[in-house]
Amino acid sequence: MLKKATFVALLLSLGVSTSHAQTEIQWWHSMGGALGDWVNDLAKDFNASQHDYKIVPTFKGSYDESMAAAIAAFRAGNAPHILQVFEVGTATMMASKGAVVPVTEVMKLGGVTFDAGAYVPAVAGYYTASNGQMLSFPFNSSTTVFHYNKDAFKAAGLDPNKPPSTWPEVALAAAKLKASGHKCPFTTSWVSWTQLESFSAWHNVEFATKNNGFGGLDTRLAFNTPLHVRHIENLANMAKQGLFVYKGRGNAADAAFVSGECAMMTGSSGLYANVKKSAKFAFGIAPLPYYPDVAGAPQNTVIGGASLWVMAGKKAPEYKGVAQFFAYLSQPEVASESHKRTGYLPVTKAAYALTDKSGFYKDNPGTDVAVTQMIRKTTDKSRGVRLGNFVQVRTIIDEEFEGVWAGKKTAKEGIDAAIKRGNEQLERFQKANSK
Repeated sequence: MLKKATFVALLLSLGVSTSHAQTEIQWWHSMGGALGDWVNDLAKDFNASQHDYKIVPTFKGSYDESMAAAIAAFRAGNAPHILQVFEVGTATMMASKGAVVPVTEVMKLGGVTFDAGAYVPAVAGYYTASNGQMLSFPFNSSTTVFHYNKDAFKAAGLDPNKPPSTWPEVALAAAKLKASGHKCPFTTSWVSWTQLESFSAWHNVEFATKNNGFGGLDTRLAFNTPLHVRHIENLANMAKQGLFVYKGRGNAADAAFVSGECAMMTGSSGLYANVKKSAKFAFGIAPLPYYPDVAGAPQNTVIGGASLWVMAGKKAPEYKGVAQFFAYLSQPEVASESHKRTGYLPVTKAAYALTDKSGFYKDNPGTDVAVTQMIRKTTDKSRGVRLGNFVQVRTIIDEEFEGVWAGKKTAKEGIDAAIKRGNEQLERFQKANSK
């Protein structure tokens, strides 16, 4: 009779698995390239850490595409367990009654102790309902920062270690850069995110009513205050003088900064990895500029990136697997490594502390800017913007502001038109989702 150890060895030599059947967890995401490798590595490492569950990550195209695919799959009864959704899709997911299970509930079902207070407040707050229940799991969060070219600063007679901290200083630095021959002193990516949404939170003023949409579906756009008009007017004047060069929608401006064409840029902290890899110049990362005469500024910036939503209609053991995976992603060591590898924020305070202790921020100056902007205490005006039809609203803002940058409209005309058209989108969403 074979001893147990000999029997197991024989089975292994024959290629027969001795482990029990694993519960598969389908994860649909939108991370391509190097970020796709990161996602695959997370799944692989989790799978190797235990034997009960197997995370199966699948790239489903852009955020828009994966969201549409998941909604169609849910209707057909074969949705994934986990879906990565970008932050502007949050209100839509919340309105999808019966399609999702709040992450707080998932962790409870999985028997995992879950402390929402362990997460960076400005991140956790965005994905939390008014009753205090966290709805989705913070995964890849970025925020808006100020990128600048230290070599260009030196050439223009500016101190490369003293980036502008206020908007008047940005205009002065842009004028010096232009005088030194720079054809694109300042640019920005994601106009609505950087110049309105984060700008509003940074100055502790509302972008939209009802606490930026957190307080109800009857929210309306509110970025027509004297402060907002002054800021867009200032940018329009800079555009007229060739100090601000508009490079297009979305993240089109990123490439212009990385190539060295533009010397200063407001954009995502997630650009760090690309700049570090491809830029042929010394660069710096600084906090977003603000207006020094505004009381309470600077406050905190708002998040970009995405979170993980759990789809409804799955079996209890499957939810247990999802909970175990989220607990794994929350481990300080795992979250810290993800932060260092990608440039996305560490989602927990413990991961930030561990990264800090490791000397990473000291060795990579500026990489802590995004974190320090986000770990500040949030207010009802600064914890983010959560609107229905948000993608359409951002497109409208781009369209109207393009007229402002080209000198075809005044700042007030562009803002008023964007608010009128944007509010029509919010009304449409409210009607479609009201009981």
